[in-house]
Amino acid sequence: MPCPVVNGTSYITVKLCLQDLLKSCETFYKKLLKLNSDESEDATGRDSTLFNDALVLKLVVKDDSALREVFTQQKKDLVYRIKSHDWRSLVNECVTYSVDDLVEAVTVLADLDAPYQCWPNDIDPLQVYTLDPMGNVVGLTSSKNGMSTTKQNMSTAPTTALPSLVASRAQSYTDLTKNVPTGASYPSLPIGNAGANSQRKRCIAVLTSGGDAQGMNPFVRAVVRTALFKGCQPFAIFEGYKGLVRGGPEYIKALNWEDVDGWNAQGGTNIGTARCKEFKERAGRLAGALHLIEAGIDALIVCGGDGSLTGADLFRAEWPSLVDELLNSGKITAEQATTYQHLTICGAVGSIDNDMADTDSTIGAYSALDRICEAVDYVEATAKSHSRAFVIEVMGRHCGWLALMSGICTSADSIFIPEEAVDPKTWRDDMCKVVTKHRERGKRTTIVIVAEGALDSDLTPVTSEDVHKTLVDRLGLDTRITVLGHVQRGGSAVAFDRILATLQGVESVNAVLESTPSTPSPIITVSENQIQRKSLVESVKSTKSIAAAIKEKEFSRVLQLRNSEFVEHYENYLAINAADHYAPQLPKKDRLKIAIVNVGAPAGGINSAVYSMTAFCLSQGHKPYAIYNGWSGLTRHESVRTLTWKNVLGWESSGGSELGTDRDIPSSTDIGMIAYYFEKYQFDGLIIVGGFEGFVSLYELERVRDVYPAFRIPMVLIPATLSNNVPGTEYSLGSDTALNSLIKYCDVIEQSASSTKDRAFIVDCQGGNSGYLATCTHIAVGAHASYVPEEGITLDQLKQDITNIAEAFDYSDGREGQLILKTTNASKAFSATALADVMTAEAEGKFSVKSAFPGHIQQGGKPSPIDRTRATRFTIRAVKFIEEKQTVSCTARDSVTEVNYNPLDKANTSTAVVLGVKNAKVVFSPIKSVYEKETDVKKRIPKVIHWTPLRSIADHLSGRKKVHS
Repeated sequence: MPCPVVNGTSYITVKLCLQDLLKSCETFYKKLLKLNSDESEDATGRDSTLFNDALVLKLVVKDDSALREVFTQQKKDLVYRIKSHDWRSLVNECVTYSVDDLVEAVTVLADLDAPYQCWPNDIDPLQVYTLDPMGNVVGLTSSKNGMSTTKQNMSTAPTTALPSLVASRAQSYTDLTKNVPTGASYPSLPIGNAGANSQRKRCIAVLTSGGDAQGMNPFVRAVVRTALFKGCQPFAIFEGYKGLVRGGPEYIKALNWEDVDGWNAQGGTNIGTARCKEFKERAGRLAGALHLIEAGIDALIVCGGDGSLTGADLFRAEWPSLVDELLNSGKITAEQATTYQHLTICGAVGSIDNDMADTDSTIGAYSALDRICEAVDYVEATAKSHSRAFVIEVMGRHCGWLALMSGICTSADSIFIPEEAVDPKTWRDDMCKVVTKHRERGKRTTIVIVAEGALDSDLTPVTSEDVHKTLVDRLGLDTRITVLGHVQRGGSAVAFDRILATLQGVESVNAVLESTPSTPSPIITVSENQIQRKSLVESVKSTKSIAAAIKEKEFSRVLQLRNSEFVEHYENYLAINAADHYAPQLPKKDRLKIAIVNVGAPAGGINSAVYSMTAFCLSQGHKPYAIYNGWSGLTRHESVRTLTWKNVLGWESSGGSELGTDRDIPSSTDIGMIAYYFEKYQFDGLIIVGGFEGFVSLYELERVRDVYPAFRIPMVLIPATLSNNVPGTEYSLGSDTALNSLIKYCDVIEQSASSTKDRAFIVDCQGGNSGYLATCTHIAVGAHASYVPEEGITLDQLKQDITNIAEAFDYSDGREGQLILKTTNASKAFSATALADVMTAEAEGKFSVKSAFPGHIQQGGKPSPIDRTRATRFTIRAVKFIEEKQTVSCTARDSVTEVNYNPLDKANTSTAVVLGVKNAKVVFSPIKSVYEKETDVKKRIPKVIHWTPLRSIADHLSGRKKVHS
């Protein structure tokens, strides 16, 4: 029978038949429905009132043993029939609540360990049903009408995006995920879309200030095109605040769609940047205010460092008084003063130093890190030839992020950073001790990385010259100094910075349009993989407090003021740099045997994971084992070897898989033989580094634990695949390396296309049934379109794309080459070559299309800095997870006849996990739950594609018209 649905009801009473259920029900409903509790509740503890703006829910306790038995049995029956029956057909009543986000609700249910069903399917549910602790069936829907089978309007849905980046949940009145009707003009822009709350067309200016950073051009491009898409007029202020102070059409220019074509691949900032002393004075800010009002601008987006953003916020704070002063002096009219009485400010951090608090990464930081790692990799080759030492000086006056991360990426022997001031009396001895130990164990090279702001506890700078002199005088090493300087700022942005800058540019415009006069100025940040808005003032304040703490010699506070990820990376560097050169951290009784294996295709960062696992295990006192050549190597050749620090030297920056890898899974080899060798070597933990085959391997090992006690050990999968298709995570090792390889290839192909009039290229991307690579590359290189398996290729859309490309060539006089990305599996009918032939034929001479195949270039090469550092971070977390889980029951494997082992017990299932990034957190998800509930096994992809919203952003920013299905 149909379930009664609460539609408009604001008061619900839930009766509980057991006092012990009150607290658990409170927790359940508070977390699931985001309710608050009534602090004025009576002291008897018999009732509880929960509420929010739309609902009051009363929990009433009335002990009833008969009813208790009924509900206990009902709950058992429902859980037993979770896969075979629709709960709604088994109960007499069900209350359905309206929630904003079903995906978030499912996540909460998983955290609460509550059973649930999705209707009509798990992939794209319209409704979700669960059981509260009492056993009541509770329904959830994202529609306002609980009986509706229509999905929520995407124009009001939260916007999410990736690579591994997810856009802010904050809603805007115009959403980039909304389809655009096909029109007659290029590019696709909404007609008369000036914003639902606007009486006039908004004018938004963007400027870049401070030191230049790779990614500033993609940021400006995203701001300009998003503003145009949302019906606003974008302006660029050239030469930073200097241009704002000087004003006039030479410095303040309106930009059109085509003005920012091709900017993604260009380094630096095309609108210029400059230091401006005048803007630091009120007279300069007064002139800037006048010039903005004269141009009709009422919103300013600033991309720069903390000084630039501080100036922007001060400008906004003074704005009312500046307007009054301009009015009183007769420089503006009363109408202008009324129209421009408020200035909206939004900031984004462009800085290669990554020195802003409250964000994991700033625009340009990973591009600069890429330059450093490339230089060190080159330098190390010549250092190895002569057994030399090199001192590398990198930027970072108040922040040692570049030195720290490059130290991890290149296995540097020593690093010097501002956050960790060294002892002026002992730092030379400490450094020489480490270098000597490394040399004694067979390392031919010595790399020391010095941040330009490095100092000792007396605030005396530690310079590259000081380090050089020490290595020469004390150790007699042939030593060279390499100062990288502005090379770190140069060149095109890496994939991460292009996409980060683009998403932050989109979010900056959203923030401007959603701000009110009372809204604090926001700054756009990123946490793990999620784009967020935070307070500009608070972020700048936190950043400046670090420099102040250093100046005041409060070094114990400095690291604490950095974000937790920075501290984690620093601790990881110290651990892996110690390896087995010092006494182990753990007592003998806690030391373990931990194995690592590569399963699936090669991916950037796999070797970095093995190196980090080996070095960290040795520093703890564990014994690291390697299983060579995957499961087939183990079953056929007993390919198990212990790992030593010397074995893995250089692996941190090595591409491919030094252990060897294949796609065999346990069931296709000999799972019994695998168990035999696990028992023989008495492994206490296992780390699998691999893609979907690794994912399936972990599930198969966990599933047979009741038969093979050898597998009752903590097991962790670190996803590693360029396809980024492993369920349970939004980021896989190797995907960033593949993206960098692909965008370099596309930049070259686009240059070729631009050199030939009216030429387009279709680039065939790997990825299997996942369009992640094609979509992210679409954004990173500003391609015209991308075809992915999740959408396929329709004839109507293909016809429209041909028309779009022809129009684009008309606007550029045929000299702006066009790129199209296609995942190989996007269509069974059209290969890249066939698609190129069809488009050329249908273009009727207006343009020609060629196909290009980067192939396994996408898998090869040295791993990117992101893949190196994340491999280190994830692997160390995996080892710590194995350490923590040694006490649970599943590790009791001594008796084959053990009868108490329950494979469904949460304590046991929680020890076989996927390590992943989800919603700005690094999490461990049980493989059983992820495989059975979140995976489309046949397609080898997650049921919920976390990066899908990027599709619309990519299309809109490239001017692609989408045909409604």
